[in-house]
Amino acid sequence: MCVLLNPCQSQEVHDDKPNIVLMMVDDLGIGDLGCFGNDTIRTPNIDRLAREGVQLNHHIAAASMCTPSRAAFLTGRYPIRSGMVSNAVDRVIITLGAPAGLPHNETTFAALLKKQGYSTALIGKWHQGLNCQSRYDQCHHPYHYGFDYYYGMPFTLIDPCWPDPSRDTELAIRSKIWLCVQLVAVAALTFALGKLSRLVSLPWSLIFCMILFIFLLGYFWFSSYKSPLYWDCLLMREHDITEQPMKAERAGSIMVKEAISFMERNREGPFLLVFTFLHVHVPLPTTTEFIGTSKHGLYGDNVQEMDSMVGKILDAIDNFHLKNRTLVYFTSDHGGHLESRVGHSQRGGWNGIYRGGKGMAGWEGGIRVPGLIRWSGRLPAGKVIEEPTSLMDIFPTLAAVSGSSVPQDRVIDGRNLMPLLQGEVQRSEHEFLYHYCGAFLHAVRWHPKDSDAVWKVHYVTPVFQPPGAQACFETLFCRCSGKLVTYHDPPLLFDLTRDPSESTPLTQDTEPLYDVVIQTVANAVKEHRKSILPVQQQLSELNYDSPWLKPCCGVFPFCLCDTEGGTSTVRA
Repeated sequence: MCVLLNPCQSQEVHDDKPNIVLMMVDDLGIGDLGCFGNDTIRTPNIDRLAREGVQLNHHIAAASMCTPSRAAFLTGRYPIRSGMVSNAVDRVIITLGAPAGLPHNETTFAALLKKQGYSTALIGKWHQGLNCQSRYDQCHHPYHYGFDYYYGMPFTLIDPCWPDPSRDTELAIRSKIWLCVQLVAVAALTFALGKLSRLVSLPWSLIFCMILFIFLLGYFWFSSYKSPLYWDCLLMREHDITEQPMKAERAGSIMVKEAISFMERNREGPFLLVFTFLHVHVPLPTTTEFIGTSKHGLYGDNVQEMDSMVGKILDAIDNFHLKNRTLVYFTSDHGGHLESRVGHSQRGGWNGIYRGGKGMAGWEGGIRVPGLIRWSGRLPAGKVIEEPTSLMDIFPTLAAVSGSSVPQDRVIDGRNLMPLLQGEVQRSEHEFLYHYCGAFLHAVRWHPKDSDAVWKVHYVTPVFQPPGAQACFETLFCRCSGKLVTYHDPPLLFDLTRDPSESTPLTQDTEPLYDVVIQTVANAVKEHRKSILPVQQQLSELNYDSPWLKPCCGVFPFCLCDTEGGTSTVRA
């Protein structure tokens, strides 16, 4: 009755909840974008987003690797709290056969918004786990974390994913082999029943040979596909595998179409679209349209293709007349991968003036990421913020703009950005930010309430190799502990406002506040550690490969399909 008597008020309440589009690029360096200073790679669409929105110049990832950073992004909590960390070498989920994944007791921003009436979708990379006890249970599927719709890659791009070999012959052979297996199985079962009922006279050895033939055929088929291409490089729509293995170069364009279709279906809103690019992670699958278009080889081509996809999503928002009703956010999950190269050809991103890169939890280049937020009519265009902010801030920010509230039964490390974005306050709510490498605390950032300084204290730093290098080229990723790190006592100290490149450590002789800063940060670390509750480390204890958990689009081990290309799959 209230709605009928006051329809304008009802519409106003609905309009107060914006549509939300979150875009996260994989492995993008902050120095790869025009709006952050790059003048050789063309990113006009991302630059447009910066002009029309707010640019966060001091935006920090909670981890320098994919899986833990994305877990923190989704939950607003340091990954050490959810157990999405490791005390071993591997700091990401290593395969779709691993039972590791984001624990179900964690609350994502998608779950919060779903309760507020949002239609929610995740399109793109997931990398938060898939199966737990069987290849079909999908216990870590995005549907368990507040998403209504999913299309994308449940794992992450790896080198075997591209360039992918032609699989037309394999797909054709697979269907014939599966038919052969079915015929032999039916024959063996028929002969066995006939033998038991004495209706046929055949030696048991023949029947056993037929059964053995089925098992041997399955074994040799499985053994011939040990490459991760067949088991980790796949795409899913909702619960179904659409490509196994995937055609990586066309995946991005399909994902953009899926994103636009989702927005069109839900244009009346409110909706949440989380678009997580496969770009610009190695092996950099790029369509022929963009190969050779940049001055920076395949990596630059891939960045420019990613920018064009951003443009298509922004254009769709405009075409659906949703610009003033849609909050758009753009970022990267961490810094560019310095060690990714072939010969002298760089395949990873550029982190600008910042030292270090992907896998380096303390150095700024591993965790300083681009941050852009546009909400036309609600946020000032062209504003630049230098205050420290975090990817974890998206969780409480979305809670605030959607009319939800953050959980009160756990520590939320993110802070609502809206007062800072709208100019109601001038300072970040983050006084301290903690930088973990796996389960190990490497550095702490302190932004005193009464000062413009941003201090950075390093307790542990990686040993670069070979000597004289500025990355860990011999191990591909820097280590978090052991002989390949340096433990600093006293710690290294930098003032990022004066030395953003972390080139010259401060000492008691060069910085009068040295002792005060070191002691203040040490006290903060003690208090912080009191808030960390012991949980199972998903990326240590559960991060192993089990062939029985690997997803399969058909009947295991005959797992080949391409429904996007018009080839249907055989179902059990």
